[in-house]
Amino acid sequence: MEERPVALVAGVDEAGRGPLAGPVIAAAVILPPGPRLAGLADSKRLSPRRRESLCGAIKEQALGWALGRAEVEEIDRFNILQASLLAMRRAVAALRPAPRHVQVDGSHCPDLCCSVEAIAGGDGTVPAISAASILAKVARDREMISLDAEYPGYGLASHKGYPTREHLRALRRLGASAIHRRSFKPVREILES
Repeated sequence: MEERPVALVAGVDEAGRGPLAGPVIAAAVILPPGPRLAGLADSKRLSPRRRESLCGAIKEQALGWALGRAEVEEIDRFNILQASLLAMRRAVAALRPAPRHVQVDGSHCPDLCCSVEAIAGGDGTVPAISAASILAKVARDREMISLDAEYPGYGLASHKGYPTREHLRALRRLGASAIHRRSFKPVREILES
């Protein structure tokens, strides 16, 4: 009997749309057919320790995975939605093997060379999107922890760039750093005050 080729469907998600600082990072993942990797869920519902554990398992078991990113300058130039879609395109372009179809969390699709569909809440219901959500979140969190050493005083390692009270107080005290998104209202208001 002839073996049927595996349908190469990638799940794609991003991390970092809401923060005031740092890049937006997307991941694309193709999972193997068969039993679902235990514990996959929307990355926001998992503890940092569980995400780290699943990250390693996803990378080991995936048929392919890749990351893409959009930098702060691109976020400020294009807006966060367009920068997120750009990061997704970059993740899919780096994915080997190339997918035949892509499922994206949310309601907007990046422009790709294959078929693509948006699935609202996909990070909690579609295993490959859940896996992408986890890889993107772990990669971005690791980067923000690293950037905390480069830009001390903002608390980036704890809040990962999100607009917490601690972060807003640090912004008022220290001003905006090179990794702060100037197009975001809280940063812009502090720069203009």
